[in-house]
Amino acid sequence: MINLNQEWIKPKKPIPIVIFGAGSIANDAHLPAYEKSGFKVLGIYDPDIEKAQNLATKFNLDIFHSLEEAIDQENVIFDLATPPEVHTEILKFLPEKSGVLIQKPMGSNLDEATKILEICNTRSLKAAVNFQLRFAPMMIALKDAINSGLLGTIVDFDAWLALDTPWSLWKFLENLPRVEILLHSIHYFDFIRSILGNPIGVKAKTLGFPGKKTSNTRTAAILDYGKDIRCALTINHNHSFGRKFQACEFRICGTKGAAYVHLGVNLNYPEGEPDKLEINLGEKWINIPLKGSWFIESFGNRMAQLQRFVSGEESELIAGVKDSWDTMALIEAAYKNNESPGTLVPKYMNK
Repeated sequence: MINLNQEWIKPKKPIPIVIFGAGSIANDAHLPAYEKSGFKVLGIYDPDIEKAQNLATKFNLDIFHSLEEAIDQENVIFDLATPPEVHTEILKFLPEKSGVLIQKPMGSNLDEATKILEICNTRSLKAAVNFQLRFAPMMIALKDAINSGLLGTIVDFDAWLALDTPWSLWKFLENLPRVEILLHSIHYFDFIRSILGNPIGVKAKTLGFPGKKTSNTRTAAILDYGKDIRCALTINHNHSFGRKFQACEFRICGTKGAAYVHLGVNLNYPEGEPDKLEINLGEKWINIPLKGSWFIESFGNRMAQLQRFVSGEESELIAGVKDSWDTMALIEAAYKNNESPGTLVPKYMNK
């Protein structure tokens, strides 16, 4: 039996939450997770008042009728469940030294991420980005195993996805130039950084699928960590040939052991499947019974860590805006590399 931590300690005195944005992420994840974790949501604001009212009725919340009314609340955590292009418009008005959770990504590109970082620094905001995969029960347990030295030194990380993701559910994606890496695989890049640190460089190719409207849904990437670590991501969201050979999994190998992670939420989306974590310390694979899943427990754990930092119960803010800027820098480098051709293969010229 391997005993690993899987959840975040709740703050001693939970801080009420003000949510900006009444979209699907608030409905499907933020609000159910906060309700389950015992966090009080003081109210919700969205420029679409009808949308906000529908969500408020469903979760028995108050609504704010203006941005000014929402930001006027005191001693709260501001939760930006908003699209990346509006983050700066909210952040620059928040009270100084406020606790803030910013929905990923941290802007649509590195320039926007830099503006967000500068606003947060200028206003002394205690701000984190909602890279909540780090806080999924399976990932907390995996990180515990790694930090405890059970796997030894990590030397190999494989992310392999072959899915049939229903991109048509999100109509707003159809006209966006950056989709797969920025809005999906960013979670994987961020988690990899959380255990391996910043890579030296990245090689990446991201592309769409013939006949589909979404600009990019398939990615292959290699993160360069020098001579000892191999790190590769192979991602195909257009594997529409039945569940049998679909996959969404990580394989992490160390000098003493290995781990296998099954990310169930992405399979048969939106219904999903249970997450899985198995660890091998040299003899056999051991299944780690999980206390919840990426969706929705990770959102409660993410909020708990931020609140404990704001209240002084923890000294480190995980996935704070500076650390998250590094994830955005990695994403930007991947897109930049995507624009360059690979090393050309020599051709034999028979004279």
